[in-house]
Amino acid sequence: MEHVDAIVIGMGPGGEVVADRLLTEGRRVAVVERELIGGECAYYACIPTKVLLRSPEAREEAADVAGLSRPDRKWSELRSYRDGMVRHLDDSAQAENYRDRGALVLRGAARIVGRDPWRVEVTGTEVTADHVVVATGSSPIRPPVEGLDRLGPDLVWTNREATNLTEIPSRALVIGGSAVGIELGGFLADMGSKVTIVQRGPRLLDREDPRLCGLVTERFEAEGVTVRTGAEVSSVASEGNGVVAELSDGSRVHADVVVLATGRRPRGDELGLADLGVEPDRGSLPVDEHCRVAPGLWAVGDVTARSMFTHVAKYQGRVVADNVLGGSRVADYTGVPRVVFSHPEIAAVGLTEEQARDQGVDVTTSEVDLTEVLARPWTYATDPIGRLGLVADRGRGVLVGAWAFGPMASEWIHTVSLAIRTGLSVETLRDSIPQFPTYNEGYIVALEALDV
Repeated sequence: MEHVDAIVIGMGPGGEVVADRLLTEGRRVAVVERELIGGECAYYACIPTKVLLRSPEAREEAADVAGLSRPDRKWSELRSYRDGMVRHLDDSAQAENYRDRGALVLRGAARIVGRDPWRVEVTGTEVTADHVVVATGSSPIRPPVEGLDRLGPDLVWTNREATNLTEIPSRALVIGGSAVGIELGGFLADMGSKVTIVQRGPRLLDREDPRLCGLVTERFEAEGVTVRTGAEVSSVASEGNGVVAELSDGSRVHADVVVLATGRRPRGDELGLADLGVEPDRGSLPVDEHCRVAPGLWAVGDVTARSMFTHVAKYQGRVVADNVLGGSRVADYTGVPRVVFSHPEIAAVGLTEEQARDQGVDVTTSEVDLTEVLARPWTYATDPIGRLGLVADRGRGVLVGAWAFGPMASEWIHTVSLAIRTGLSVETLRDSIPQFPTYNEGYIVALEALDV
């Protein structure tokens, strides 16, 4: 039985950060992966979705730029580029790279079978370690829709089937108005599908500011996407080569494929930890401020159920690696940006106005139509879009939240993200000098409109 310094179970973005840092510091590391090194993000989520979304986005942008016309779609070329970006679902080069760096690479599902020291079993091989890092991620939730389990993967897609599609369906029913639903629904619509999005809640992205959610819905409807909020899919059944879905109000939707965008569930209850006195909470592993589950046992990423984003998993990976190396680093989730890579992009950070009021904050807000106050939207497009909203604590004189709707919002949301994280004052932000012409200039206008 081999002993190593650390075993990393799950080699998605968070697990890879931990393994890379420990290997760089000369530690002996075993990495365990039951599927593909790189995880969900690299093969079935972040990378393929952003590759697929960029092509229709650029196509629409070109049509809205002076002196250009809308280019043709070339699905076969986009599909081929996507396949290359996901490495044709082959991680052999990644596995070899870890072996070359001295890691013990174990393939298969892991079970933690002992502690003091920690002992992990993978397909008949047992390894002990001073530290175990769990980074097993999450899996898509299948909603309790009658008839759903009787349909095959050609008719019911999770993000995996959707991001690795080979043909564009003529009609798509998207269940769920989350970021995944908006990105996948938007892509399919841009590629020519007739898309219907059914959202159980009162609005799309219903955890975000209602004003932002309304802008998203307006944009979808203007592009021909049918948005059904306050509704549920009661049942589905095969119909010819497609699907017919009955909604809670008795109406029906006919589609060639059903896309599930109904959330994800942490996979921390698949390791046998309950037998060792570590009880997962609905699949998630409870962690302290150091991302520690128990002495020598750590967790990063979706399995912690703390802001289930790739960038958070990578951040937690840095925290855990530093702590395994002898530090006492504390994770701070203040100012984590949330982005939907739609067209235009949707970004938010911190608290909504309602959340801030619920926490007793003395709230003041502002909203700015960037097309009315900035030059940049007009240099970017002939029919521009751009909105920015801020939420501030009047008493403390700081920002506590923000949202943005416009081109490249994923990039310029970080200005306010950093301001919230560091507690930078509204007064200081107002005195900053953003580059002209940029979308960042919009912050000055929105800041000056705050009653602070």
